[in-house]
Amino acid sequence: MKQLYTAGILLMLAMNAAAQSPAPKPKIVVGMMVDQMRWDYLYRYAARYGNGGFKRLLREGFKCEQTYINYAPTVTACGHTSVYTGSSPAVHGIVDNDWYSRELQRSMYCTEDSTETTVGAEGKAGNMSPRNLLVSTVTDELRLATNFRSKVVGVALKDRASILPAGHTANAAFWYDGKSGNFISSSYYMKALPEWAQRFNEQQLPVKYLDNGWETLYPISSYTQSDADNKDYEKSFGHEKAPVFPHTFTGREKNSIRTTPYGNTLTFAFAKAAIEGYALGAGTETDFLAVSFSSPDAVGHQFGPNSIEEEDLYLRLDKDLEAFFTYLDKRFGKGNYLYFITADHGVSQSPGFLETHRLPTGLLDADAVLKDINTAIAEQFGVANGIVALSAYQLYLNRPAFAARNIPLQQVITLVTEKLKATPGIADAVSLHDLGTAALHEPLRTMLINGYNKQRGGDVILLMQAGWKDGGRSGATHGLWYPYDAHIPLVWMGWGIKPGKTYRTTGMTDIAPTVAALLNIQVPGGNIGEVIWEVFK
Repeated sequence: MKQLYTAGILLMLAMNAAAQSPAPKPKIVVGMMVDQMRWDYLYRYAARYGNGGFKRLLREGFKCEQTYINYAPTVTACGHTSVYTGSSPAVHGIVDNDWYSRELQRSMYCTEDSTETTVGAEGKAGNMSPRNLLVSTVTDELRLATNFRSKVVGVALKDRASILPAGHTANAAFWYDGKSGNFISSSYYMKALPEWAQRFNEQQLPVKYLDNGWETLYPISSYTQSDADNKDYEKSFGHEKAPVFPHTFTGREKNSIRTTPYGNTLTFAFAKAAIEGYALGAGTETDFLAVSFSSPDAVGHQFGPNSIEEEDLYLRLDKDLEAFFTYLDKRFGKGNYLYFITADHGVSQSPGFLETHRLPTGLLDADAVLKDINTAIAEQFGVANGIVALSAYQLYLNRPAFAARNIPLQQVITLVTEKLKATPGIADAVSLHDLGTAALHEPLRTMLINGYNKQRGGDVILLMQAGWKDGGRSGATHGLWYPYDAHIPLVWMGWGIKPGKTYRTTGMTDIAPTVAALLNIQVPGGNIGEVIWEVFK
């Protein structure tokens, strides 16, 4: 009897230990990117967050408080690609959302692909693929490591925010078509939408959400972290006289959902449908859901980071996030999924806001600057249209025209940089061919080197003053090297993660190798990042 009692105790202890020890691998990795989320948004609205969303992340997760983008330009396509490749534009080739192709002699979109067709709607919104991406992603490496048994799915409103993270070998990538109100895909992935996706689209959720209009979640007087509602440096919706609450829509304006919190709610709903439709996390291998939330970027651009619209969006996103965590806990079991949240870039305050509060700012008219420089080039060298494009603050010179006249390119570059340096709002201008020896401080020098791809880049880059914006004083933008654009959130939670934080400087390109290390798989082919070792302690 004593032996049986002892054996029973040992069995119970063994079962208890097994229950407490984590599974050998997560059922699923959920990589979540919030487009244009500044690092400080984790804390700026924290007093009003619920306990199960961002506060749960801060409480249960491992926080990398000093994570920076280590290249410029800080834009959506580059950010999503760099997170999942562990690489920079210099290597992975996605140098901007659009860039000038010298071969095609036109601007090209980062994921455009004329060989593919739209799946799920009419039109060309699905003529896309990841073929312009020059290296593998961590999602590709997961597929390779399991001989393609792991499933990978990308979901976002923006096409590039779904396609680029999902990689070359993804089972599927879906994005939103504002004309039809459908989530669509490309013939690169499938011939027709899965039945579950068709059923999702048949619900016409965008119409239902928009018909409700957008009012503040709480009394508008309680939004003390924001500026007043009616400011001339916020942009209105096209049908509105002023940028004020409540915002009303009709179901016909399906594309408007991008610039409301409902875009996040819609994305969460489709992400859940994709998990169930593809039975993600239900097999023997780890699956991966790469989901990105595009609406914060649209709202930030239109209203700015100090608007009530921005605060309300994040309070609603917090509630959506709490519901999503509850869903993941129920479906996979708490601790059985690996989750991380980050952003593709931050954002600056609106010039109008900065001006009102006597902070450094100004407006640059890039078109006028280019016109002036082209005139100077024509006068000195006899070449019309000497600059053929401006992308990611890089100027592309008309190399064939100068070569035909035997004009040394360096002479043209000298003229261009001198003109740019004399322009108010431009802090510096340097030749992209001489970044290694240019008189630049760190981290700027390294960021420019990491952001310059010789095959797809320009010849000269202009560096704007902090707080300055190309265009008007309303709305907000990003793209520069300054911390307001480059400091991003990074929090890990779930399988294999213990609560904690590090203030050591980490990079956006460190995310992919850290995921790879957690999963015991190879890092992506173009990886330049390092494992964030503190996550493992």
